[in-house]
Amino acid sequence: MDRRTFLAGFAAAAFTPANLTPGERLAAAARAQVGITTSYDPLYTHLTYPNGDVDRSKGVCADVIIRAFRDALALDLQQLVHEDMLKHFADYPARKTWGERTPDSSIDHRRVLNLETYFTREGARLWMAIRSTAGDAFPPPLATGDIVTWLLDARLPHIGMIVAAAPVNANARVVHNIGRGTEESALAEFQPHRAIAHYRWPAGQPR
Repeated sequence: MDRRTFLAGFAAAAFTPANLTPGERLAAAARAQVGITTSYDPLYTHLTYPNGDVDRSKGVCADVIIRAFRDALALDLQQLVHEDMLKHFADYPARKTWGERTPDSSIDHRRVLNLETYFTREGARLWMAIRSTAGDAFPPPLATGDIVTWLLDARLPHIGMIVAAAPVNANARVVHNIGRGTEESALAEFQPHRAIAHYRWPAGQPR
């Protein structure tokens, strides 16, 4: 991890006081990435392990979640996913989807499908779509700090974090990186796309 990445993570952590709930801390850490991560870069990059990261000025949608977990909860999804894949590789889509034969700690945690699998295995999934058509919506309620996933244009996995819940889900706010860097958007902007799943960390938190 280079000095710039460390300082950016330290600055984000400063926005997550310990008296907040885990969800509120995650949301604050996700919001702190806005203006720091200003581009989208999906290229494979060899990372150190554990706590490896590309420069925080760039990243993919999964990096928003990874960095929020590190900054807010001191949890390293790179290590957590890698260790789980070492034990349960067949449960992950790595071989079928990307042709992997063994886990790769540089990329596995940065793939939405693997994060979905990990959160599901950890009991954090609250809802998953059962239909294969566009227009699915997340059932209420969504809470601050919840993680949500979509298929964009029915083909591209995407992940984001709810940073402001609302009585009507469409009015909630989500932080994500869809290609322009980390940004905050209204959840309603995703209505043309298929909602896939809804997660809450730590697992077992009340709805």
